[in-house]
Amino acid sequence: MKNRYILFIVGILFLSFYSCGKPQSNQVKEYPMFWTWIGYNPQSNFDSICRSLSELGLDGIVLKANSAEQYRQAIPVAHKYGLTVYAWWWTINNAKIAAEHPEWLSVNRDGYSIADSMAYVNYYKFLSPIIPEVREGICKQVEEICQVEGLEGVAIDYHRLVDVVLPTTLWPNYGIVQDREYPQWDYGYHPEMIKAFKGKYGYDPREKEDPSMDENWRQFRCDMVAEVANLIAEVVHKYGKAMSASPFPTPKMSSRMVRQDWGDWNLDIVFPMVYHNFYTEDVSFVADCTIENARDKNEMTTLYAGIWAYNTPEMFATMDAALNNGAQGVSLFTAEEIKDPEIRKQFKAYTDSARAARKANGGVVKATYPEKADPNPFNHAGVMKVIEGRMQKLIAEADGKTELAPLSLGEYALKEEYDVTKRYEVTDANSNRTFDVYFYFYGDILSGWNLYLKK
Repeated sequence: MKNRYILFIVGILFLSFYSCGKPQSNQVKEYPMFWTWIGYNPQSNFDSICRSLSELGLDGIVLKANSAEQYRQAIPVAHKYGLTVYAWWWTINNAKIAAEHPEWLSVNRDGYSIADSMAYVNYYKFLSPIIPEVREGICKQVEEICQVEGLEGVAIDYHRLVDVVLPTTLWPNYGIVQDREYPQWDYGYHPEMIKAFKGKYGYDPREKEDPSMDENWRQFRCDMVAEVANLIAEVVHKYGKAMSASPFPTPKMSSRMVRQDWGDWNLDIVFPMVYHNFYTEDVSFVADCTIENARDKNEMTTLYAGIWAYNTPEMFATMDAALNNGAQGVSLFTAEEIKDPEIRKQFKAYTDSARAARKANGGVVKATYPEKADPNPFNHAGVMKVIEGRMQKLIAEADGKTELAPLSLGEYALKEEYDVTKRYEVTDANSNRTFDVYFYFYGDILSGWNLYLKK
């Protein structure tokens, strides 16, 4: 690990003098570099938690508390350990407003409201963002927490619609396959949303053969979500605080997956959740997303990366992938999970080194990275390695064996292509087994894959 830190510092320092690709802009405000999302429990020893986070090397926390009063309790403790505090606030997924007005809850393409049928999990209480009272209620909540002394910013979360498509690794949890947009998961069809869209475009999107392919309808819902985000930004900025968000991996991915085109939001800082273990299961996903985000974010927004916390060296590889491709820092979900003493020691060394490099570059992490991520799955060696490992396990299970046999794969033949999905067929000569391999491309990048043993 020591070599990793040395290479990281040298790379950051010298890339500012030599570039062969897209340089990171110098116009970046300096925020804390290493963050974590964390919940506040008044019954917990929050002092001990903050001390542990500071010792780990963090300098910022995105804190979820239930009220302004809880933030008033927590913030002085966090400041004692040098931790900047942003409020982690759920907006469109809003149980409090939904409980008072279930008629404002979102409706899917089949005509069912979340008030009448569950969408994935019980805590999904997504409201229709076009309703004026919904907007007013959300902004009122944010304004209340903005009045808390010592709060430096607000980080909105669940500011979107219901997932029309879940990350691929979560499909088995619900027994579903979402290789395209299906009606029961496609939300945003509240009568008020339909009425407003029809008033602007002159037709009802439900009259289309496949409403999911109507770009006007998709963008209209993204725009309604964006309007609420920017109303919140006005409130946050009025109080002199930073406006932030924790959105899905990239603007193009999230516009398709959850109607969340966050590149249009007036954010000061953004923590896109580039959790590779949910998508391609390879660290290259973090790099690909960060490249796209550096290109597609709002120019005023400082880019970070939200990554998964591990008690393994893989965590450092994900941070490298972010910082080497345009991110100015990272946020962990969640740093409390880093318990291994050796990993904690390595993490502290990493954060100290990265901050020193950023300081030496005038407060900016300078990196050189491609203009566009490569979407070709066969150029992603890490992804293909995971896929082939899964093939070996499926063959062993089919043969009733525990030992994994080597593969001798033929050519991947493209058999089908629709929406964002490509299906390939490939045969292993050693076992005479054939596989269907699906790749998914939400946005401009490889965003997931699936695998089935055919025979």
